[in-house]
Amino acid sequence: MEEQKTLRKMQEEVDSYISQFKEGYFSPLAMLARLTEELGELARELNHHYGEKPKKTSEEEKAISEEAGDMLFVLICLANSLNIDLQEAHDQVMNKFNTRDKDRWTRKSEDE
Repeated sequence: MEEQKTLRKMQEEVDSYISQFKEGYFSPLAMLARLTEELGELARELNHHYGEKPKKTSEEEKAISEEAGDMLFVLICLANSLNIDLQEAHDQVMNKFNTRDKDRWTRKSEDE
């Protein structure tokens, strides 16, 4: 069984990949544009699978997971270029949800 990767490990893996090229990371604004592009592709696939817009017969079938993976890759590139530790950022966000927003939503009862 393959070991689960942490966010830090994923960031290191992406950094090793990008570091082999002279161009390095794109500028933050260029990566934001790429992230937006990837989000559009994810939205398109979700719309084809769950929405009212079927795919054209000429359109290539793409997996939703592939599009989500593309978004994750670009987000990791953006974070790396800005020296953001995504695992730390995630921990901060979860702390916020578990404190500030702890009573915001209706909890399931234990017998559900």
